[in-house]
Amino acid sequence: MKRAKKSCLLIVLVLAMLWVLVGCGKGAVSERIATLLADSFWKILLPGITVTIPLTIISFALALVIATVTALVQFAHVPVLTPLARFYIWIVRGTPLLVQLFVIFFGLPKIGIVLNPFPAAVIVFAVNTGAYDAETVRAALESVPRGQLEAGECAGMTYWQTMRRIVLPQAMRTAFPSLSNSLISLVKDTSLAANITVSEMFMTTQRIVARTYEPLALYIEVGVIYLMFSTVLTWLQGRGEKRLNAYQKQEVK
Repeated sequence: MKRAKKSCLLIVLVLAMLWVLVGCGKGAVSERIATLLADSFWKILLPGITVTIPLTIISFALALVIATVTALVQFAHVPVLTPLARFYIWIVRGTPLLVQLFVIFFGLPKIGIVLNPFPAAVIVFAVNTGAYDAETVRAALESVPRGQLEAGECAGMTYWQTMRRIVLPQAMRTAFPSLSNSLISLVKDTSLAANITVSEMFMTTQRIVARTYEPLALYIEVGVIYLMFSTVLTWLQGRGEKRLNAYQKQEVK
């Protein structure tokens, strides 16, 4: 509850700054900016709901699958696959996200692979986020006591049954805060998709700026909208952590 109040206070402060900006002008100028912000808000928010949010959800869902598989491969020390997993993580974490977007969207057509902007963005964001989240999940897996594996074996479970039923659920609880932070970061990173012509809300803002020549007010406005999305996710993260903690206390009892 305290975290939600602080987030709401920050949004109010940012909106107050935006209002001061509007009031800096005189007469017709101030009125023009106020009208522009009111008209552009829904024009920016709509692509945020229809493009930015779906892009984030689809990319993150795929990233979780990639991260879990990669982490399990490393945790189990699978021959051949483990070096490949580490190589994948090394390459992705060591190169800029924007470069990865350009390689997939602008580079692959040179070898005959042409992707539409949205699928290209999904692939890049999923692969990029998956590499970071793989290390988070791997660390969470290693935090589970080895005795849990032995207990599963004593109960007659196979290795993968023990991982799926005992170890992985515990690890995911541990990884939940870090994975939630990754999701929030992904929401903001989707703005880079504008560079490969994905019509999400940042690209929409750029188009409005090009037409109205009011970059300061409009870029602050889109920043506020990103802040609103992040605040909602932060609130959901807090709720999720409370439920997981309550569930863990029940298990201990």
